[in-house]
Amino acid sequence: MHAYLDFEAPLAELEGKIAELKAIADPDSSVSTSDEVKALEKKAAKSLADLYQSLTPWQKAQVARHPDRPHSADYISALITDYTPMAGDRKFG
Repeated sequence: MHAYLDFEAPLAELEGKIAELKAIADPDSSVSTSDEVKALEKKAAKSLADLYQSLTPWQKAQVARHPDRPHSADYISALITDYTPMAGDRKFG
């Protein structure tokens, strides 16, 4: 599940409609929803690009603090397989 920010509400609606159409799509049915899904996906991509081209400083801060954004531990675990966190004084005792 994607966590949407307040200013992404129109995009969330579009992606909700896309997910709904994909869920009700029946391959045996004579009615094809794939064309409508493709059109909505194209519209969502354009909406996303337009939305992120005109962000206010506060919206940029919200994106930077997004809960789904990777943290340093995510990068470390992806790049290094034998990482051991070292904390404290190793010469004590």
